[in-house]
Amino acid sequence: MNEERGTRNEENNIISSVSIIGNEERGTRNDSKIKTFFDLDAWQESHNLCLLSYKLTKSFPNEELYGLTSQLRRAAVSVTSNIAEGFSRESYSYKCHFYTMAHTSISELISQAYLAKDLTYIKPDEFDSYYELAQKAYKILGGLIKATKERK
Repeated sequence: MNEERGTRNEENNIISSVSIIGNEERGTRNDSKIKTFFDLDAWQESHNLCLLSYKLTKSFPNEELYGLTSQLRRAAVSVTSNIAEGFSRESYSYKCHFYTMAHTSISELISQAYLAKDLTYIKPDEFDSYYELAQKAYKILGGLIKATKERK
């Protein structure tokens, strides 16, 4: 019974279990200034999505190593990398360009996750958790894009 509860608890906390960066490593926002890309909510949520992508693809079949596994992981890394690169750009136009690329990569991830679910590489509840996190990251990133465009 205890073991079953632990397993269920682990499944329910799939998102929180993948986050490895704590506030002490990415900096805390005691003052409301954003100093690095680590401070962006969009990057933080996307980082969690990237970690979850790696966790879920560990169980994919070996024949997918250079297929769906690689594609999903590369798209997930692309999200956080483009946010970081956009943050580092001086021009608001360039910032928007890279944030938009990250935004479209999240759409790719959702499409790839649907495929993984349909191929039964991930369970429906894993897909639901993944989709929920992807949607959250997508919305936050959309807000960042909108705010950046308004600053142009």
